[in-house]
Amino acid sequence: MPTYEHDLIAVVEQSPAAAGRHDRAAWIELFTSDARIEDPVGSRPHIGTHQIERFYDTFIGPRDIVFRRNVDIVAGTTVIRDLELDVSLSSSRRMTIPAVLRYDLDLSQQPPRIAALRAYWELPTMMMQFLRLGCAAAPAGATLAGGLLRHQKLTGTLGFVKALRGAGRQGGTVAARFTGQIASGDTRAAEELLHGPITINDKATQRPEELADRLRAATITKVIASGHTVVVSTTSARGPAVLFATITPRQGLIDSVRCYLPSGAG
Repeated sequence: MPTYEHDLIAVVEQSPAAAGRHDRAAWIELFTSDARIEDPVGSRPHIGTHQIERFYDTFIGPRDIVFRRNVDIVAGTTVIRDLELDVSLSSSRRMTIPAVLRYDLDLSQQPPRIAALRAYWELPTMMMQFLRLGCAAAPAGATLAGGLLRHQKLTGTLGFVKALRGAGRQGGTVAARFTGQIASGDTRAAEELLHGPITINDKATQRPEELADRLRAATITKVIASGHTVVVSTTSARGPAVLFATITPRQGLIDSVRCYLPSGAG
């Protein structure tokens, strides 16, 4: 991996490190003054230092979170991180949340800072996992609800639960089908699901064949529906890739696809 990519990943790595230390000041300092956090994507964004401070106090500070990284992909000033979030609910209960994080970095500042953080994970799935824990999760649930109302107020709480709506299971099925068709080289079938542009890293293309060439024989490892975006992680002999498919509400069609690949892949 080139030094440039190592440097960007080092910036990103400071976020889970500060969260693990519960270092509020260090974590907030990682972001630009007008940074935007969408966590999860589909919920109301948190914009600017004041809202990011309240985001930390609501979601990061009160709990122990282990970031189990699988893959990092660097494209330009964007870092894509495929991982699992291991969240402690009590001394004996933990919850694992499959996720993909997108960091957009501002390199004009020294040190570089995070201009945007988008966390793709499924709020409905997390809530079902939470409910399956039964009474053991009740104290953690009460703490989360109290923190939401205290720091985000009613408007922010309603903004958080907006993430319950979105592409959902249907959108996940469509995006997975599209990815499978692309990986198998069936670009004609894939085009029937796609009604918009394809972007590979920072390069726009209208040719599904180019995407199929990059993802030939890829295997899907993760599908996440977050807001109106479905994220599909894949692996192949050529390495990992992460696709972001924007789904048209109700129609089940793909508006656009952005695929992130490691530099030199393909």
